[in-house]
Amino acid sequence: MTRLWGGRFSGPTDELMWRFNSSLRVDRRLARQDVCGSIAYARALGRAGVLTEGEAASIVQGLEAIRGELEDETFAYADTDEDIHTAIERRLGELIGDLAGKLHTGRSRNDQVATDVRLYLLHALDDLRERIVQLQSAIVDQGERHLDLLMPGYTHLQPAQPVRFSHWLMSFFWMVQRDRDRLDEARSRASRCPLGAGALAGNAYGIDRETLAEELGFDGITENSMDAVADRDMILDTLYVGATLGVHLSRLAEDLIIYSSRAYGFVELDERYTTGSSIMPQKRNPDSLELVRGKAGRLTGDLMQLLTVLKGTPSTYDKDLQEDKEPLFDTLDTLGEVVPIVAGVVGTLAPCPEAMREALEDGLLATDLADYLVKRGIAFRKAHELVGRAVLEAENAGLALSELPIDAYEAISPAFGSDLYQALDAEASVEARSVAGGTARAAIVAQIARARELL
Repeated sequence: MTRLWGGRFSGPTDELMWRFNSSLRVDRRLARQDVCGSIAYARALGRAGVLTEGEAASIVQGLEAIRGELEDETFAYADTDEDIHTAIERRLGELIGDLAGKLHTGRSRNDQVATDVRLYLLHALDDLRERIVQLQSAIVDQGERHLDLLMPGYTHLQPAQPVRFSHWLMSFFWMVQRDRDRLDEARSRASRCPLGAGALAGNAYGIDRETLAEELGFDGITENSMDAVADRDMILDTLYVGATLGVHLSRLAEDLIIYSSRAYGFVELDERYTTGSSIMPQKRNPDSLELVRGKAGRLTGDLMQLLTVLKGTPSTYDKDLQEDKEPLFDTLDTLGEVVPIVAGVVGTLAPCPEAMREALEDGLLATDLADYLVKRGIAFRKAHELVGRAVLEAENAGLALSELPIDAYEAISPAFGSDLYQALDAEASVEARSVAGGTARAAIVAQIARARELL
């Protein structure tokens, strides 16, 4: 078999070792980026005088022909192709002869693959960003449609205080917005061109790296050739974004699984995002959301995989780095399915107002009752204690706080007046929290307006 590096070897490579060493199964996804980078590099060699104008044009013409084969899916891979770089160079030789061997002048597969991955990422992150925006739009649209719908808010999965359904839903907008911000930062850092770094020591042929970067659509160049061929931070950044986004979507999925259960009944999932049981005809299972929840483990695993690979690699390029692309592609593929599924679930969600209203029991308003006492001059810690005693007495009597008679309240403290029952109102409770980021209607309208600006 043909080896680009075979000159100093006296015998063939072990067949198992050849397959073990080959990365074509994974990195063939970078074919179009490899052609794009090679075209730009051929032109750079021409500008540097390494290739004549005619040689550069012939190489570019051959590479354009390969690009056409890739586009119409007629490009044929060979058993002797070690990776995507050798596959394209082999095919270029078939098309233009020995001239193809000049393309690799001053270039290493080390800076070549680093360039390919970064080019791939620029487009992949743009695609992911658009999917995130669509999810955020679905969240905002639902929140805007149900501004006045109240529901219990929970801490520790225990009923806590009344909130607006729109406020709960918008909490996930801001989680995902942070993911989007991190994605934008990751893209910015990925937009540095390593081409011209060579194997580790730079390029000896005087190519213009800045022009190369501009031609390929990068924002600039890498600053150190040794770092350029070893750097996989752009992949780690992407995997971290993916893992964090996956965790956030898993939390949303968990809430929706709980809220759509018969025990809660706060929302109904569209049947297009549910499945049935093979034995129980009545079942409609939230499998879409359970899979979203499960995929979070896959996404965090991808991040941990690459972190573990990178932790012990010495300076510059090592073959360990061949393990960088599988977790990257897996994360991007997984998010490419997960994010649109969640957007679909959210966009078709049907809230159930009656079930939410029924769950707004008086216990959710205990804090409001403490606030009532604070307004009557009681220190909050004391107010907390007094309301706690009222809650206990109501529970022992099997009554709601609004049903506990005034004399029972007055026996706990004379600070309670007959107007205390006005504090036991869910609408008044949410409207009292009018600070920015609070549950009051005006605060949520402002929150949604800010979200619309970001979209």
